[in-house]
Amino acid sequence: MSYSSTQINKLLSSLEKHLADEHPDNPILAKAVKSFRKMDYIAYGMGLLSRDESYATCVTWWPMIAVLGTFSAGKSTFINTHLGMKLQRTGNQAVDDKFTVICYSRHNEAKTLPGVALDADPRFPFFHISKSIEEISEAGQERIDAYLQLKTCPSENIRGKILIDSPGFDADSQRASTLRLTQHIINLSDLVLVFFDARHPEPKAMQDTLAYLVSASVNRADANKFLYILNQMDVTAQEDNPEEVVSAWQRSLAEVGLIAGRFYRIYNPDVAVPISNPKVRERFEKKREEDMADIHTRMQQIEVERSYRIVGKLEQTAKGIKNQVIVKLKELLQEWKSKVLILDVVIFSTLAVLAGVALHFTESWDSLSVFVPGSESFSLVALLGLLIGLGVVHFTVRRKVANRIKKRLAKEMGNDHEACKQYTQAFSKSTASYRSMLFKNPAGWNEVTEQTIDEIVDESNDYIQELNDQFTNPSGNGRENSQV
Repeated sequence: MSYSSTQINKLLSSLEKHLADEHPDNPILAKAVKSFRKMDYIAYGMGLLSRDESYATCVTWWPMIAVLGTFSAGKSTFINTHLGMKLQRTGNQAVDDKFTVICYSRHNEAKTLPGVALDADPRFPFFHISKSIEEISEAGQERIDAYLQLKTCPSENIRGKILIDSPGFDADSQRASTLRLTQHIINLSDLVLVFFDARHPEPKAMQDTLAYLVSASVNRADANKFLYILNQMDVTAQEDNPEEVVSAWQRSLAEVGLIAGRFYRIYNPDVAVPISNPKVRERFEKKREEDMADIHTRMQQIEVERSYRIVGKLEQTAKGIKNQVIVKLKELLQEWKSKVLILDVVIFSTLAVLAGVALHFTESWDSLSVFVPGSESFSLVALLGLLIGLGVVHFTVRRKVANRIKKRLAKEMGNDHEACKQYTQAFSKSTASYRSMLFKNPAGWNEVTEQTIDEIVDESNDYIQELNDQFTNPSGNGRENSQV
């Protein structure tokens, strides 16, 4: 699906209105959209973005909770309990092979909408996701409904938030596609609930799943947004030593890198195995209540975390343009210029030597006078022809060298398709035939745009200060903290 610049402007205007209506007393996010727009204009001038793209669509503007885990870990049951209604199918076997985006609706009944409903709304985490799916599947956009679906429900517990239920990692035959979309969700989520099944006594059997869900998260700057939940703990109450089950999971998680962070133990009392021993039952119930209270508290806090996440993304993107993209483009341009000059010298020298040899053997040195202004046989047409010929050679060399660098760049960036696309577009614009090689900076980058980027960074810092003023009050003076 393609969007014109007019369509992107309409989408962003709609987003600003939605944010203003959603929280009229908290204008920070609506102001952040304007800052993203300023950054878009710079990116358009540099070639980092096409006119149908925006950095504002690279983040999800609704608070987002991702629920991940294996197919029998009780994810759907947990979601249904949280919603207070049976929205997701449950069972011991794989019951859903799609990512399900769940959001609030004023309608009294739940509705299921196709995945394409998510592709055109920048508030959702799957805006333009069909582009990524096209890279995964040969069928392209037609396959989006095979990966995604949108469900709406009237539960007040989901109002103002997005909840995403993922298919089990070991249930999807298209595992590579599932893992790629999962990583996309993880990057955008404010909170990630990772579920494991206590009924599986040998966690080592799922070592690859553990490695993916845990190893990829422990070294992240936002690792605190991951909650690791050992679900269906009621089955271990019948064990001679139920703590050994927990210890086995903790050891397995430690082997894949998780040596810190909170490890929760819960179960659903409505479908739990009866615990006959009253002391054991009391201990399990107390632990469950404590852990569930902590989980629900984190789920309620994500609106605050969403605001910080979006402002943080604004600052990160602006700094990335100045400190990473510009630096990389300058290095590429310097390499390009050096190689073009070297090849120009080699080619022109070779041509000059060949021409000299030809003139020597043919004793036609007098013919050079046609290129010398003021001589009797001077020909303007001949001189122009020579200059045009040399120009064709030079610009062919420019294009060939640029293409080789772009191919190497694509290999270096591997699976980071979005970054590769931005660098390639910007480099192509900076090496276009109409641009002089004397320019030191990439196309679109100058003192004004650099100052604008610095202003955006300052704005993001101001937004953080405003958020801190809302949610913190170290002195204990003044008005009560407001809520997002």
